[in-house]
Parts: sequence; structure tokens; C-alpha cells
Amino acid sequence: MDFLCFRTLCCKGPPSPRTEYDVVCVGLTGSGKSSLLTQLCSESTDSIIPTTGFRIKAVPFQNAILNVKELGGADNIRKYWSRYYQGSQGVAFVLDSASSEDDLEMARNELHSALQHPQLCTLPFLILANHQDKPAARSLQEIKKYFELEPLARGHRWILQPCSVENMDAVKEGFNQFINLLEEIDPENTPGRL
Repeated sequence: MDFLCFRTLCCKGPPSPRTEYDVVCVGLTGSGKSSLLTQLCSESTDSIIPTTGFRIKAVPFQNAILNVKELGGADNIRKYWSRYYQGSQGVAFVLDSASSEDDLEMARNELHSALQHPQLCTLPFLILANHQDKPAARSLQEIKKYFELEPLARGHRWILQPCSVENMDAVKEGFNQFINLLEEIDPENTPGRL
């Protein structure tokens, strides 16, 4: 009996390494990119400030690690987004679903631009409709229609996920579906292989 217990504990070997994916995360300032990523990493959200430039976070999930390059969303930074797209395997686009009409229009233009960019147009997209906990938040149907996602994203692999920092389960669910899309395009890189 002791031998069986020893063999079970000792001879399994190290756990299988998790697949890593490089993801670019974009969205306007105030959409909640930093807050969502900080919460996903179980870090304190007390001192979050808008991202100027970019920051990289390794976000661990059960079956993968996402190396997320979060790009600042201010006017003077968005024009440089495309310089950081190279090497990305997927795109997370965060939008403030409770924003003003002007900001929503700007977010729509940026999403359209990203979906059509040569370095991103074949990649899976996770579109996080953040701030769903606010009274002014638009529904998923309203966002889908306003952003013209059905016709624009035809042929793309994408997920539209409602979320808020108050409901991190929804955020995690969206990212897990996103990881499934990433695994579909890279069958050689299944969990447990590097």
C-alpha cells in the first residue's frame, strides 16, 4: 500500500506546461482594460491609472497562459497601436458599453480598423462589452447592431461577451471561450505541449 501511495505522489512527474498565447488588448481610455486584466491576475485595483504606452501581463488560466500586451487607449497613443500588433495570436477589444454616443462611435471605428488590419484580420477576437453593471449599458444586441458585427466580422472567429469588474466570472468565461478559439487555430499547440 505504501508503495502505491509513493508511486502515485512521486512518479507522476511535473504537471504539463500550459500553452502560452500572445494577445494584444486594445480599447479606448476608460473602457476598463487595466481593471479587468488586474482583476484577472488577482492584483490590487487600488492604484489603477490609464495606460500610457503599453504594459504586458501574463494572465494565467487553467489550460493556458495569455501574455497580454495592453495598449493605452488615448488619442495620442491609438495611432501607434499597429506597431504592436506583430506576433499577436489573438485580439481582446474592450469597449465601454455605457459610454457616450461619441465614444461609442470612436470605439466602433477603432474596432472596424482592427478587424480589417492585415496583421489582425485572420485572428480570433474577444470583444468585451464592459460596464454592463451601469444603468446606461447597452445590451449585447444593441452593441452587435451598432458595431455592425454580423456583416463586418463575417468569416472571423469572434466572441462578444458582456462583462464588468463586478462579475469576473463573465470575464473569465469570455477568455476561456477565446482560448478555445486560439487552440482551434493552433492544433499543434494543444495544452501540455510547447
